[in-house]
Amino acid sequence: MKLAILSRAPQAYSTQRLRAAAQQRGHRVKVLDTLRFAIDLSGPEPDLQYRGRLLSDYDAVLPRIGNSITYFGTAVVRQFEQMDVYTPNTANGITNSRDKLRATQILSRHNIGMPATAFVHSRADVRLAIERVGGAPVVIKLLEGTQGIGVILAPEVKIAEAIIETLHSTKQNVLIQSFISESRGRDIRALVVGDRVVAAMRRVASGDEFRSNVHRGGTVEPVELTPEFEQAAVRSAQIMGLRVAGVDMLEGNEGPLVMEVNSSPGLEGIERATGLDVAGAIIDFIDNQVAFPEIDVRQRLSVSTGYGVAELLVHANADLVGKRVGDSGLGERDITVLTLHRGTSVIPNPRSGVELEAGDRLLCFGKLEEMRSMIPERRRRRTKVRKLPKEPIPEG
Repeated sequence: MKLAILSRAPQAYSTQRLRAAAQQRGHRVKVLDTLRFAIDLSGPEPDLQYRGRLLSDYDAVLPRIGNSITYFGTAVVRQFEQMDVYTPNTANGITNSRDKLRATQILSRHNIGMPATAFVHSRADVRLAIERVGGAPVVIKLLEGTQGIGVILAPEVKIAEAIIETLHSTKQNVLIQSFISESRGRDIRALVVGDRVVAAMRRVASGDEFRSNVHRGGTVEPVELTPEFEQAAVRSAQIMGLRVAGVDMLEGNEGPLVMEVNSSPGLEGIERATGLDVAGAIIDFIDNQVAFPEIDVRQRLSVSTGYGVAELLVHANADLVGKRVGDSGLGERDITVLTLHRGTSVIPNPRSGVELEAGDRLLCFGKLEEMRSMIPERRRRRTKVRKLPKEPIPEG
């Protein structure tokens, strides 16, 4: 295959390892500077230019998008997607993972264990937010911090309030998270490729430092993950729309707590800690998937007038409860069930014999009018329209 690696750091360890792994497997590979692209939308088909010339054809693209160029970098990746070039990490996946608040919001909807988190803007709400996450000490995080930068441990409520007030005064948005004392100075980085963890390491902070990032002087050691930790890592990456990701987890008393999902994980630390060819695993995965480029399903399925994608919740008192998919009447109403979500499990293309249960969420494609008719109407009281006051805008 012909592979493009998007990177502004061609000499970085991760970029060199990925290029070497691709070449060793007989693939053609080029490292392209992300900022030298130009998106061309002037012609009948979307296209890309590189260094002023029309970009040649590629089978796949592997984005290594730095934090500082997320907006432009994801625009380039999105253009590759529109051109049906395979990428293991979509533009949406990269964008979602870069914003810590957005990532937390997405993961929290899918029953992923995470440290208790709050996000506030008003100074008056800070103390209550700290109480909601379990009280001091708390961890304060900048939404777009990397490599441990912008992560502060506040031992007391007043100190936390002062830090947050200072950061807000500089127009910084911050998250307030509970401090997981049992994992102080330690976390786990799992490298997810496709639907499995290919390597994992434990990072241990140096001295009194509570941040375990290698860039902060931490040490690493290989670790064998339990099925619980492996499942949490894989599900988190998949939920974010990433097929290559570094998932950082804390070892909580009640199981894994996901801190972050990184769309451009560094390979040096984990390869040296485990002795495993992680770069090779990434290239092999791309090679196996290159014929199946990621597409925006909602975009493709919604182009037919009157048709679209929607998620239907099976309520406890719904007629669908206890019925099989084949007997539900959905097919007769021109509605196709694409995926059935039940708790933390997912049933793709559910067969006609699958029995529906209360609480099931059905991702469906079909007639929007029919799907709207299946959503229970919210009871609203119709208020009487009053007469306009004699003084519509009172003086004073």
